[in-house]
Amino acid sequence: MADSKSTSSAGIPVGVDLALWERATPAQQEVLRRIAVQRERLRARAAAHAQARALASTQETRVRPDAPLVERIVSFTRLHPIAVAAAGAAAVVVGPRKLFRLGSVLLPWILKLQQKSRS
Repeated sequence: MADSKSTSSAGIPVGVDLALWERATPAQQEVLRRIAVQRERLRARAAAHAQARALASTQETRVRPDAPLVERIVSFTRLHPIAVAAAGAAAVVVGPRKLFRLGSVLLPWILKLQQKSRS
């Protein structure tokens, strides 16, 4: 049941006190083996979390202007969560009718600006 990484060549789990292992009954040795496997799993999990945190901290912390619109929106949301939450709260307060009316005015204007910036 023990994994080959957590067991030495003598069959003793890595990290278990040799004197304790020798005095233990077979049932106790099984428990010690399970503890060693679990500790190894927890170490691997902690290492994976540390690696994920390191990777996240090295990611770009700005919005690329040449990125697709969806990527720019996601980047902006990650960088400014409070501003996005405030905009969402304002949208709820304003209501759907006024938002649709505002969108019908702003959308053609935004599309026109995007066409000018591409040319």
